[in-house]
Amino acid sequence: MTNKHTPMKTYVPYHGKHDPCPSIGKNFYSTPPHLYMGFQPPNLPQYSPKEALQKGTLWPAFYDYYDNPYKTGGAKR
Repeated sequence: MTNKHTPMKTYVPYHGKHDPCPSIGKNFYSTPPHLYMGFQPPNLPQYSPKEALQKGTLWPAFYDYYDNPYKTGGAKR
């Protein structure tokens, strides 16, 4: 059994033996941190307004950086 409280999860779609297309293999998806909090605790630290706009959330506890698992090389930033 895998750890269910990780932000990156995987699954393998069903592929029948008579499917005409090749299997696409393992798929990845990301789950946001707020799914694992039962409620929003009071007095959470907050980002500055400018940083909150850049990150898409006011609270660091809800920030989730998305790292694309399909990206293998690509351009360096």
